[in-house]
Amino acid sequence: MTRPQRDLDLTCWLLDTRSLWPGTKIAEAAAAELQLISPEEREACTRKYHIADARMSLASALLKRRFVSRTLAIPWAQVRYGRRRDPTHGKPCALLPNGEHAPLEFNVSHQNGLVALVGSSSPDAELGVDIVHTNERLAYTHKLVDREGLDGWVDMYADIFSDEECWDIKYNLDPFTLLDGTDVTPEMLGRHDRVCQRGQPVSATLPSGERRVFSSDLIIDAKLRRFYVYWCFKEAYIKLDGEALLAKWIKELEFKNVRAPRPGGPAAWGERVSDSEVWLKRMRLADVRLEIQSFEDAFMIAVAARPADRLPDHLTDFQSLRLEHDLVRFATPL
Repeated sequence: MTRPQRDLDLTCWLLDTRSLWPGTKIAEAAAAELQLISPEEREACTRKYHIADARMSLASALLKRRFVSRTLAIPWAQVRYGRRRDPTHGKPCALLPNGEHAPLEFNVSHQNGLVALVGSSSPDAELGVDIVHTNERLAYTHKLVDREGLDGWVDMYADIFSDEECWDIKYNLDPFTLLDGTDVTPEMLGRHDRVCQRGQPVSATLPSGERRVFSSDLIIDAKLRRFYVYWCFKEAYIKLDGEALLAKWIKELEFKNVRAPRPGGPAAWGERVSDSEVWLKRMRLADVRLEIQSFEDAFMIAVAARPADRLPDHLTDFQSLRLEHDLVRFATPL
């Protein structure tokens, strides 16, 4: 009798670097922590022009080294990395002391000060994680949307998204909230859900029959949030697969039943959405699961993982780590 395979363990860590290592030069602000990573990792951190990017680079190196050291039960200083498949562009992986690929999986993403790691001690796991921040470069995005319309702006990404995905981003949207706290659903909008221009007066009819007039800016921002869900899913899956964002099959990688999670509050998690589907070349990939969760008002973190039938209930059950308590105390200078 074949013994059933055990469920996969999943590690989900989040480190917020926004208040770490103040100053303008990472070499000065994090002198001690830089000694805890390899010369190659250190150089990658210190060459960053902006200290915000250097903070995330350092945090990423510390998270990966802590995960590998703990999972393989090897000393911090013995952690080594390689790449799967292609030695230059393949997916990063950990190496055993003998140089072989370690039987574990991990992936890291960072954006606007947050650094996320997902990992598993099972060699059967395939994982990808991505963070987006919906307000990043928002003024510049609004400028382009004002010039091109949302439909024209989305068409600029036609080499990445399928025709069906582009249509969905342009003309569908999730429920959103007016400035006075009133929730608006697409059904309340009628044909105003097709709006692609900012700065227009639009209306919604509430269940009570009351008609509310407001700016189309709220509709456009709801659609932009939906765009970032698609982007986050696409990045997470490609990182699971190990290919670059410009993979030849990227337009044939489609997501269905997409919905943006409701935002969270200050330093708080928001809604988790777990029922989106991934399709490749018109076939659903039933062995892959997707999950996305919001954090604060503008962050969203997506995880793509397989095999689907051995994964835990939640893929975004992130634990917030503390630099000194959860990382530095386990580290030794290299």
